[in-house]
Amino acid sequence: MNGKQLRTTLLGFVGTFSILGLLLYFVGVDGFIGELRRADNGTVALVVLVTLGWLSAWGFSLQTVLDVLGVDVSLPQSFFILNGAMFSNNITPFGQAGGEPVTALLISKVADTEYERGLAAIASVDSLNFIPSISLALVGAAFYATQSSLGRRLRIATAALVALSVLVPSVAYVGWRKRDSIQRRITGVVAPIIKYLTRILPVSSSLNREEIRSRIGHFVDSIERVATNRRGITLALTASTAGWAFQMVALWLAFAAIGKSVPLSIMLFVVPVGAIAGITPLPGGAGGIEAVLVALLSSLPGTAIGVEAALAAVIIYRGAVYWVPVVIGGGVLSVVGVDTVQQGS
Repeated sequence: MNGKQLRTTLLGFVGTFSILGLLLYFVGVDGFIGELRRADNGTVALVVLVTLGWLSAWGFSLQTVLDVLGVDVSLPQSFFILNGAMFSNNITPFGQAGGEPVTALLISKVADTEYERGLAAIASVDSLNFIPSISLALVGAAFYATQSSLGRRLRIATAALVALSVLVPSVAYVGWRKRDSIQRRITGVVAPIIKYLTRILPVSSSLNREEIRSRIGHFVDSIERVATNRRGITLALTASTAGWAFQMVALWLAFAAIGKSVPLSIMLFVVPVGAIAGITPLPGGAGGIEAVLVALLSSLPGTAIGVEAALAAVIIYRGAVYWVPVVIGGGVLSVVGVDTVQQGS
């Protein structure tokens, strides 16, 4: 991580702590601490265990996609690779957009494959994760609407979900149909940039236009290979859906830990909506996700969730889904980094 990236990351964490500080200020520290003190340690441990289930399910999804691409990795390897990916996402701004290049490099190192194939694999997994998240959220919103009227915040969130469910697939479809022309345009833009960078940076080799076109072509071919494998997509989508279900159960258990009973149907809706806040320019979306979750949960009609209880449960839940992959993934990247240095020496 160079100086500019470090400054950007540090600024992101300053933003995260600022948002969390504002949440505490508006909620009230005493009420928040009081709710946390009521937490049952055994149930909190279950939240962590379910978090590992989520990571295992998405690790299987990654293994499935890599298998489609002809990359042989074991389930434990894909689990650790996924945690490395989550670590990168959680410490870089803009979440997945910031961490995926590092993840692709990790895949290429661990699986001994091309960088483009690793990038295609993690991009495919991220795309597949979007489908069940939106689907589950819309099902949850529809079910909850039959039980109680939706408040203003929930109506806005539901409208945003409906818009995303139409916009994202439409953009993906158009992009897929025009992938050849997009590939040529990307090559035309990237080639001059790389040529310029190789002049001013101390690198030993450079890529010519044909090599760049070839690498982008390999990336597109890998995406196409995944998209046309029905068995692989079915398995990956099933694993992705299971992963989302584990996350929803984790938040439900976080409420149970502080003695609050919340319908599981609510989790179907709020967890994917909260995940959308991960696109904010904050490391892993931290701060933004918590704010969105607390705002939604505390505004649910027909429930007795106060802002203090909502924040306490969200902190328990986010403490697991944020820090468990950070700890595991940080260890993975450290080991891979040490091995890489030793191999190069």
